[in-house]
Amino acid sequence: MENSAHRRINLIHRHLHSPPCDFINALNLAQTNGGNQLQTGVAEPVIVGSMVLDIHAIPSFSAVPRSTTPGKINYILGGVARNVAECMSKLGANPFLISVVGHDMAGIRKHKDISTAVVCAVVDFHGELAAAVASVEAIFLYKKKLVVVPQGTETGLMQEKFLTPEWIEQFKCNIRDAPVLMVDANLNSLALEVSCQMAAEYNTPVWFEPVSVAKSRRIASVVKYISFTSPNEDELIAMANALSGQDLFSPIKQDNSITIESFFEQLKSAVWVLLEKGIKVVVLTVGARGVFVCSKGQPSFMKISSKEEINKYKSCSQLFRTLATSCPPNMFPVSPVTEKSSFLFAMHFPALPASVVRLTGCGDCLVGGMLASICAGLNIYQSTAIGIATAKATVETENNVPHEFHSAKIADDARLVYTAGRIVFHDPMP
Repeated sequence: MENSAHRRINLIHRHLHSPPCDFINALNLAQTNGGNQLQTGVAEPVIVGSMVLDIHAIPSFSAVPRSTTPGKINYILGGVARNVAECMSKLGANPFLISVVGHDMAGIRKHKDISTAVVCAVVDFHGELAAAVASVEAIFLYKKKLVVVPQGTETGLMQEKFLTPEWIEQFKCNIRDAPVLMVDANLNSLALEVSCQMAAEYNTPVWFEPVSVAKSRRIASVVKYISFTSPNEDELIAMANALSGQDLFSPIKQDNSITIESFFEQLKSAVWVLLEKGIKVVVLTVGARGVFVCSKGQPSFMKISSKEEINKYKSCSQLFRTLATSCPPNMFPVSPVTEKSSFLFAMHFPALPASVVRLTGCGDCLVGGMLASICAGLNIYQSTAIGIATAKATVETENNVPHEFHSAKIADDARLVYTAGRIVFHDPMP
């Protein structure tokens, strides 16, 4: 107890005599091992975005419109960035979360003048999201102004108040040292730009999580900084239209009878718009159909860290060792075509059968599983398999993130996904 008290006093002393970045790094180094030993600090993936209190309303049977329905109300921790960070942590990673509302000096901001962001989601009898109301003034502040703007334009109407660029800039040192930065589209354009510019300054790869169809369009201002993005098919269409400057693409009609190859044919032109803008890897999630991993040629941008760098980014090396042996990185044929070519390369990985309880949090945990694996040294395809296995575990629970992940089960499921992966498109684009 005495040693612990001395460490805290020394930490405060260092804070009073150190610049902000040094203090934040000191906090990261002050994690104890068994309460006695200080551990050597390692580079942490940085996650910037939303923390939300989710209120889930679950009817006991199909809801009756304009009437009350018996059911359950659950209060669950949520927010895309928070969900991703929690998922990564439970997989053994050590993410650094920058958000608002909380009490952690290393990235979470508490403010006396705001309420915690809340989303009330109504879930249908089958676990699907039926409707939701979001109160997220902690992240964005809407102000009425006597101006006339085109329909759908947010400029001049939305003003970020609390998750400010100035707040994010305090953690430049963390972004500098991070193996990857993830930003969610709950940030407004200015906060997105500041985060991405800092990452670009230090050659830190950026993952853009679109969040929703409306918010996914915010990629337009930062696309030149983005290495990864993870849209579903509707978000992909919105992003492609935003980046092309016109409504070239329309949402596709669902037809479960067509093949995976035919399904991708409907999406490939929109994917190509994102790749042509400089994004290296598009992780396209398509629900029960699985995931497409798309790139120009076969990506040389397969992983962030080499085996020699695993100790530097030692977030979940046990996961790396397990998957690296059972899912060899050279399993799929290597194309001589490079990222700079006019060839679109797409791998497909199937979803796994699951006993679905709730679908909220599924996409966030897929991204969290992928990021944790990438930071452990796995390549993008191995990481996709882990992400899908993690998503399966998530839909089988009532929470946005399961209370725990069973590593053996995740590894077994990931092997099934990985071995079922196949090339679905490898042709030049006009």
